[in-house]
Amino acid sequence: MDRVILHIDMDAFYAAVEVRENPALAGRPLIIGHRGRRGVVSTCSYEARKFGVRSAMPSVTAERLCPDAVWLAGRMSLYVKVSREIRSVMSDFSPLIEPLSIDEAFVDLTGIALDLAGGAETAREIRQRIRDERCLTASVGVAPNKFLAKLASDMDKPDGLTVIAMEDLPKKVWPLPVERLWGVGPSTARRLRSGGITRIGTLLEADRAALESLIGANSARHLTALARGEDDRPVVAGRAAKSISEERTYGEDLTDPTQIDRALLARAEGVARQLRRDGLVAHTAHIKVRTGDFTTWTRSLTLPTPTDLTEPLLEAAREMFRERIRLGGKGVRLLGFGVSGLEPARSGQAALFEDPDERRARAMALAADAVRDKLGEAALTRARLLKRPRGRDDGEESEEASSLPSVD
Repeated sequence: MDRVILHIDMDAFYAAVEVRENPALAGRPLIIGHRGRRGVVSTCSYEARKFGVRSAMPSVTAERLCPDAVWLAGRMSLYVKVSREIRSVMSDFSPLIEPLSIDEAFVDLTGIALDLAGGAETAREIRQRIRDERCLTASVGVAPNKFLAKLASDMDKPDGLTVIAMEDLPKKVWPLPVERLWGVGPSTARRLRSGGITRIGTLLEADRAALESLIGANSARHLTALARGEDDRPVVAGRAAKSISEERTYGEDLTDPTQIDRALLARAEGVARQLRRDGLVAHTAHIKVRTGDFTTWTRSLTLPTPTDLTEPLLEAAREMFRERIRLGGKGVRLLGFGVSGLEPARSGQAALFEDPDERRARAMALAADAVRDKLGEAALTRARLLKRPRGRDDGEESEEASSLPSVD
């Protein structure tokens, strides 16, 4: 049976959600990210892209290119909620959905759609449902495999629909820059271009021995297969998360121990909240610390018992920072916290007698989650994480330079 794979990619996702929530932003150049010398653009509206602004661009560059843009810090909890609503729409068309990130996913329609034309018709229905029910747009690629579907979804953005069949390769794929092949990063691209290989089609025309001398036998075999449109990877539904993490870069290095401890608390709180939201507990905690001179430490610690609560995660973060990080008088430019070794909550052996303090902490956490789910993340905040008036802040949120993963 011929495979029919969709790649669904939301258009300028964070920015589009903000415009939906505030129509006054429509038609204006909008940038989601933090301003300043250490800020990074998470995404931007298409109006801002006309000025050359792109996701993952340093904020100072974006400010220079588009000085009149509206800047918003972003609301991750809202974006996660909308992402789940969109995924629910997809699930009405196929049980095989593989999320790649908050704003994109593969959908396998093999056996549901008869052919690529049928897949394109289903893609139109999905796009219309997203537009009607969520007031957002998506670009969709339809192809016989994941690589070509993802390539196709980027060909007619925003709000586009592109089909790539195997017979379309010479016209639609081979003229593309070689960087569009999965696995071709800046270093590989430089080596390929040094050998005169600039397009996907020219890679196929290259002498095999010469190609292997440039990038090695394994890479040559992998890239040649992709250039021929060959990709047999399955769409994997329900792929379990391997880790959950948060990190922040700060506009000014954190030097005060109180600042750093507040930052650890904020990250542990966010990770614990995500664990409970996903119904998971973690066996291992991790921290990442980078100083102003880009010296970076990563440390991990096995937890006494798997947990989804802030307090034990914070204690692990504090222990690692206190005992295994040596700043040497330097400030913290970036601070991250994460967990791994994830498993469904309550899946392990239950304790004979539940700790009453843990029971109370869990009850309080679940109650706080319920309030935030109903009224928004800002409805309930730990006192230590409340923002201070400008000029009297002792750390954390007002000092953030970047916080959201980039999307396009």
